[in-house]
Amino acid sequence: MKDKIVIWREATQGKTTQEVLDYFLNTLHVKIAFASSLGVEDQVLSDLLYKTHPNPRIFTLDTGRLPAETYALLEKTRTYYGKPLEVFFPKAELVEPLVSEKGMFSFYASIKERKACCYVRKIEPLKRALAGLEVWMTGLRRAQSVTREKMECIEWDEANGLVKLNPLIEWSEEEVWEYVRTHNVPVNALHAKGYPSIGCAPCTRAVKEGEDVRSGRWWWENPEHKECGLHAK
Repeated sequence: MKDKIVIWREATQGKTTQEVLDYFLNTLHVKIAFASSLGVEDQVLSDLLYKTHPNPRIFTLDTGRLPAETYALLEKTRTYYGKPLEVFFPKAELVEPLVSEKGMFSFYASIKERKACCYVRKIEPLKRALAGLEVWMTGLRRAQSVTREKMECIEWDEANGLVKLNPLIEWSEEEVWEYVRTHNVPVNALHAKGYPSIGCAPCTRAVKEGEDVRSGRWWWENPEHKECGLHAK
């Protein structure tokens, strides 16, 4: 699949997001799925996918520590579109010793401990979700953080051994919210309370006006470290 990236980039050069999605879902015969975090960008992308293909495969990761508002949005999204959403959970045999041995808040101790928690609750479930796929789709945008500035619309994911498609990579935050308002897309209630980026409840907080959109995630760490490992370069 790695050798097809150049061909796919050429085929989608200058295309709109909707046209890129149409190419991957309706023209190419590849095994593809969208990994949704239920954030505002991912809700926009879900809406676009439902308008492009009758049954796009969309899955999400339930870490077991998500805010109540995120669970409410998961249910609202399922009923709003009338489509099932696959949910992947962390393995009990990994979570139980982690919490038993290190406690409920080990991730505050160090980057190493935080990444250990992210591995159990996010990365391992993601690997199971990606099994058998050729392309996985995300709602990443370059403007979200310094760790994403060099990402491309179509790129090779070395860590997972497949192609990553980021259809919204060039979208601005203003474009995302304009789409939400225009198309009445359901979003997390926490966005209206100062949460531009939402992850696990203990690792997410509201941000002040003018602050970086990712500053509320793992706020005790430096910006260059703020990735859980799902999108490692």
